[in-house]
Amino acid sequence: MTTAWQDKLQTLGYTFDDQGAATASAPFSAENTALVPLTHQRIISINGPETEKFLQGQLSCDIADVDRIGSRLGSHCNIKGHMISLFRVIRQSPETLHLRTDASNADKALTTLKKYIIFSKAEAELNEALVGIGLFGPGAHKLAAKVVASLPEEVDGVSVDNDSLVVKLPGENRFECWLPADQAIDLLDSLSADATLASTDDWLLQEVRAGVPDLRADTSEAFIPQMTNLQVFSGVSFTKGCYTGQEVVTRLQHRGILKKPMYRALVSSSERPQPGQALHSEAKENIGQVVIAAPTDGDNYELLAVINKEQADNSTVHLESASGPKLTLLELPYTLDPRLFESKR
Repeated sequence: MTTAWQDKLQTLGYTFDDQGAATASAPFSAENTALVPLTHQRIISINGPETEKFLQGQLSCDIADVDRIGSRLGSHCNIKGHMISLFRVIRQSPETLHLRTDASNADKALTTLKKYIIFSKAEAELNEALVGIGLFGPGAHKLAAKVVASLPEEVDGVSVDNDSLVVKLPGENRFECWLPADQAIDLLDSLSADATLASTDDWLLQEVRAGVPDLRADTSEAFIPQMTNLQVFSGVSFTKGCYTGQEVVTRLQHRGILKKPMYRALVSSSERPQPGQALHSEAKENIGQVVIAAPTDGDNYELLAVINKEQADNSTVHLESASGPKLTLLELPYTLDPRLFESKR
């Protein structure tokens, strides 16, 4: 986050925690259009003539989809198929792709990419020049149209206008905008005139309700992609060929049984559920982990969590301990393929 961008946001009443999460000066009303500075996220830019080739051999998504549509979720796995990093891959040009990720895991993500990129005609670096603005709510499309000349029509679509980008996200009327800091500062007054300034937590709640997975420093290398339902978002390709961890990921899809999918849930707790926090049932400890959580009202939190399916189907799931706050499972906005949970042998 550039100093000028932070200073501008602070003049509007925003405060920030150590991870860059932004808190607005006033509560957000759900009926309004919301504007959220995406200060909790970072951009890693991959530049060079072999950018697409490099990422095709590293990430779980198909970069040909990114080239065609503009964006995809995608993970960078270790050789055991566990996700080191989770990105939204955004196409700027054939030689420049941006990897948006959570700030807490950005340094590890970049370090890992650099281990593999040394033999490619491409470079990876943290991009401090671009800043993010999230928009959602009834007038989000009108505000997003102030950033680029024309908006993407399909989910994961991207519109590029010089150095500015707008991505259409899963969920209802949601857009993610990335643009140079000086342009964002100039545009912010116009955008905020027609929107309510909202907090990072308001944005995260929309992500939870859309069932979109996230990865933090505390959950890096904890999950195989299908455990976070990444395949629902075409974040895993089973036809594109080899990438790091591909053998394990593909074996689970075609020969294994997914024992721990991601659920959406509600919990009432005096303390916020943390990424990586263990979940328990009365009969068994450590049956799952929190992915992300966001406050709703009072002491209530909505969350995404990877949970053992047998325990989730037949037991009560608890936070903190077997007698801790009880999770109420909620519907996801999509359906998982039932074959994932069936034996293929």
